[in-house]
Amino acid sequence: NSQRPKEYWDYEALDIEWGEQDGYEVLRKVGKGKYSEVFEGLRTGSEERCVIKILKPVRKKKIKREIKILQNLYGGPNIIKLLDVVRDDDSKTPSLIFEYVNNTDFRVLYPTLSDYDIRYYIFELLKALDFSHSRGIMHRDVKPHNIMIDHEKRQLRLIDWGLAEFYHPRMEYNVRVASRCYKGPELLVDLLDYDYSLDLWSLGCMFAAMIFRVDPFFHGQDNYQQLVKITKVLGTEDFHRYLEKYGLRLDPQLEMLVGRSWIDLDYPWENYFQKNS
Repeated sequence: NSQRPKEYWDYEALDIEWGEQDGYEVLRKVGKGKYSEVFEGLRTGSEERCVIKILKPVRKKKIKREIKILQNLYGGPNIIKLLDVVRDDDSKTPSLIFEYVNNTDFRVLYPTLSDYDIRYYIFELLKALDFSHSRGIMHRDVKPHNIMIDHEKRQLRLIDWGLAEFYHPRMEYNVRVASRCYKGPELLVDLLDYDYSLDLWSLGCMFAAMIFRVDPFFHGQDNYQQLVKITKVLGTEDFHRYLEKYGLRLDPQLEMLVGRSWIDLDYPWENYFQKNS
């Protein structure tokens, strides 16, 4: 983003153009998260379905960031399209209006996918991330819950850009992003100046879970245990080299846990998953 004009990434300067809330009606609730509730809706006076994301009270800065990022990514391959931004006249509660995707829950869909299907959808997700990264944006919350798939149409959309951020080289970022089972090691050891590779680790966790039919692939009960799960599969030698490269030190409790987690990397993977599944 150092090569782009400030207007591209300066979301705090965004002047939000509000649409008409009366132009949409809510049909049913389809999900909720920490920062929003999500509904299936209709454009008033038509049969055109949409998704209405009603935001919970958060800093206006965060809302502006999500809107600016979605505007910058509009029309990109497999990126969910932001159609409108509206707010309630009385409560001033903002809502984001998105294109509708006839999604099948991943817990139902993924076990039915063939090897070809898995490769196809991972490639579609890579297209979305490649576009996003080429536009200077990290998603920071890639996980099955944020991948909508209409299997009949073979259509994939990457959704929920609420934690996404503009990347600037050498800038330090919040490590409290991504869901635990999809966090890259850099987040678990508090490396603040991370980059786009964060999203690719999360994608890799998804890919492995789909292939091995283990959901999630790495499943720690807390951040410490998450790192232990990772080193049990990948070994600790490269991990310690990684720490040395970035001048990072583990706290004593984590050092003790990780230090005991080394395994023989020649140990057959299929035995590991039979044992841990």
